[in-house]
Amino acid sequence: MDEMTEQAATSNEGGGRRTREGRGAAARRASRTGGGPGPSLPYIQRKIPVYEVLDEEGLQIIERNADTVLEEIGIEFRDDAEALELWRQAGADVKGERVHFPRGLCRELLKTAPKEFTWHARNPERSVRIGGNATVFAPVYGPPFVRDLDGNRRYATIEDFRNFVKLAYMAPSMHSSGGTVCEPVDIPVNKRHLDMIYSHIKYSDKPFMGSVTAPERAEDTIAMAKLVFGNDFVENNCVTLNLINANSPMVFDETMLGALKVYARHNQASVVSPFILSGAMSPVTIVGTLTQILAEVLAGASFTQLIRKGAPVLFGTFAASISMQSGAPTFGTPEPSLVSYGAAHLARRLGLPFRTGGSLCGSKVPDAQAAHESASTLNMTLLAGTNFVLHAAGWLEGGLISSYEKFMIDQDQLGMMQKMAQGIDFSEEAQAMDAIREVGPGSHYLGCSHTQANFQTAFYRSPLADNNSFEQWEVEGEKRIEQRANALCRSWLESYEAPALDPALDQALLDFIQQRKDSMPDAFT
Repeated sequence: MDEMTEQAATSNEGGGRRTREGRGAAARRASRTGGGPGPSLPYIQRKIPVYEVLDEEGLQIIERNADTVLEEIGIEFRDDAEALELWRQAGADVKGERVHFPRGLCRELLKTAPKEFTWHARNPERSVRIGGNATVFAPVYGPPFVRDLDGNRRYATIEDFRNFVKLAYMAPSMHSSGGTVCEPVDIPVNKRHLDMIYSHIKYSDKPFMGSVTAPERAEDTIAMAKLVFGNDFVENNCVTLNLINANSPMVFDETMLGALKVYARHNQASVVSPFILSGAMSPVTIVGTLTQILAEVLAGASFTQLIRKGAPVLFGTFAASISMQSGAPTFGTPEPSLVSYGAAHLARRLGLPFRTGGSLCGSKVPDAQAAHESASTLNMTLLAGTNFVLHAAGWLEGGLISSYEKFMIDQDQLGMMQKMAQGIDFSEEAQAMDAIREVGPGSHYLGCSHTQANFQTAFYRSPLADNNSFEQWEVEGEKRIEQRANALCRSWLESYEAPALDPALDQALLDFIQQRKDSMPDAFT
């Protein structure tokens, strides 16, 4: 399910010569770009400043208004007596399922939440930091459909799920294998989470996300994580991040609260993320939307500290606008970017890691609309200082589709973001004074010593973009970027090699899965 679907589900709502030349050119391109995936890049440690759109006065207005929302209007915690009792004990005014928060209560509770933490992978070299100047990219999350390599739009299967985990593992600039990279509808609803978590562990050794669609599925995630990492390690370290959507406006439902409680009790990170379609689930204005986002995050994030002090939690938001003519979500537009910039600033003031953004678009195919909407969102995501980026690659059709070709195009863009985040190098070598002296006026730098020493790494080299002459592009088959992405994706999947996994651990995981599946009948709703 995409975030929209998940929220609804968890609440009530020239012939031979030309061919030969083409093959030769393709081989040359593969040689230039590496053809397959390059070495895995570490998570980003940004060396560029964040971009801020709010001044102190604006920040104080939003924070004051959010406190008013919490105190006067309140947030509903539905169908969860334990949550209501915990709030009552903490000093909140609980009326039915509506919780009213004294000013400052939520901020005081959040003082025990960590500003930064390590998200551990089963391969320690793949572990990442969440918070501070770190940025971590994770793939698309939740679509029930895929657009496959044969051009079909169809329901996703577990084979698609495995493929996207493999691609995320192979993508150099992807730092996590993600969570529900697509919804495998060929497996019963109540059992598919077991196959999904196993796929993350089996086919990747990067950090992964857990299941949130029911508390018992969260418990299964914890149990499988403990088989991998050990009981004590899990209880004292973060090994899984988990997406907890607020049911905006101003509601946390039983399913999301149940999953949040499981993960917080076991010291695992929750991404408390209001799901916002401005104009439908929040006011149409930027300040009104930011006010509601802050109120919802304060309530949900501080609740984790009632469950377990020190449990890691992220300030999340998923913000989109809607077409006021059709009601459909729109992406890549200015207003959601301003919302995300503002939310990132508010998160920093709270001392919480921040999640937003990705490569979002409403396009049905990986075309120019998909490219410009995704680029607008992704650039904002990096400049906002986002710590955890969900939907960084593969998102299509407003989140209904996981696209193989779009994934490959997006992961190329992530490599560019990785380069951008390095900032400007001022080392003696980068100052290039020897090169300027060597070349002098009126010559060129192509053959100088400095260029020869640095040309391999001087600029980002895309494995997909075609920057050659028209004639060479024509000889190579006049291929659009989607076609090149298709071929590269097939090549990656054909060359995939699984990371090492202890056979005894693998068997223990399979035995646990079988035992859990045997304990319950299939359910498809």
